[in-house]
Amino acid sequence: MDKLLARPQYLDQLISFRDKKLIKVITGIRRCGKSTLLDLFTEHLKEQGVEDRQILHINMEEPEYDDLDDYKKLYNFIKEKLCEDCMNYIIIDEVQAVTNFQKAVDGLYIKKNCDVYITGSNSQILSGELATLLSGRYVEIKMLPLSFREYINALGDETDLILKYRNYLENSSFPYTLELNNKKDIRAYLSGLYDSVILNDIVARKKITDVAGLKNVTRFIFDNIGNFTSATNIANVMAAGGRSKSVHTVDNYLNALTESFVLYKAYKYDIKGKEQLNNGAKYYVSDIGLRYFLLGTKKVDVGHILENVVYLELIRRGYEVHVGKIGNAEVDFIAIGEDGEEYYQVAYTVQGETGAGKAILERELAPLEAIRDHNPKYLLTMDFTPNVSHNGIKQLNVLDWLLGE
Repeated sequence: MDKLLARPQYLDQLISFRDKKLIKVITGIRRCGKSTLLDLFTEHLKEQGVEDRQILHINMEEPEYDDLDDYKKLYNFIKEKLCEDCMNYIIIDEVQAVTNFQKAVDGLYIKKNCDVYITGSNSQILSGELATLLSGRYVEIKMLPLSFREYINALGDETDLILKYRNYLENSSFPYTLELNNKKDIRAYLSGLYDSVILNDIVARKKITDVAGLKNVTRFIFDNIGNFTSATNIANVMAAGGRSKSVHTVDNYLNALTESFVLYKAYKYDIKGKEQLNNGAKYYVSDIGLRYFLLGTKKVDVGHILENVVYLELIRRGYEVHVGKIGNAEVDFIAIGEDGEEYYQVAYTVQGETGAGKAILERELAPLEAIRDHNPKYLLTMDFTPNVSHNGIKQLNVLDWLLGE
């Protein structure tokens, strides 16, 4: 695949913020496509007449930049290369590798002829000093691995969607896997990615000494996506299995996994009271292929896998996503966006024998029917049936929904 894989959702955001007095911060798990996005943006700049001398692209993972390991060295290196007579586009990839990088970024930001773009594989680049120093002066673009729509577009073929959906899950949504020809190569790639994230982004940064303990927690949470869980629950399960870990340690591991965008955390949300609840949460993994790599494909809960896919898609579409609570009932997702709230139930199928299918459908609709407001409500399933409405609740085929806008 010689041509760069198009990521229009993210590229359009970068283009819209070009030359705006904002630092563009692109975040996401390693190898989700941040560097490719910057290459696409560089191509766009050149197509718009920007000269090579105006573009300075530094990838901190390349050995040639190893000596730029603190903010003064980075800032001075860039300053010496600036063109005084025109706008300079400063692109710094994996900026978290630079000690106190935020000081260099701030120094470039205040220059009138610098438009600054940075990427990072850890959410903590937007915490602490950077957030304080640059409050109101940056915009975050949150990247994920390929959506199902992007995956299908890359293949250029919309036939056999069920098979392609299965491959999308098992072979991973990381862009580079599309260039690999067999499952053995994909597993080797995912193994390297997993070790890179766990060992480089978490163990080294957090100074974790019990790597086996971290991997045990990771396996547990991967095996329990879509289930309510907590650090206390995980610590108890591990203790029962003879692998005792304190609640505090487990909580630190979970935080590290979310900070590195391996996991996403969805809190409970009281639909009636309109407030987030902190007495339980669900975790979802950024790529199902990583989960299959770690746990295998046997005894897979297809419902929770589908739920994971829908959760990530809602995040991609810009929603703030929670698990809804209405009385004693649970709504899979409440998605809060610019236009208000939407509610989603996700079920692999609501079909079956006459009586069983009806019971499943009623069970899935009940939480949505308990909500008394008039915000949009959806039931997403893998069933290939005509789109129907159940008293205003729209039942849609989830693959059609994933391929939509």
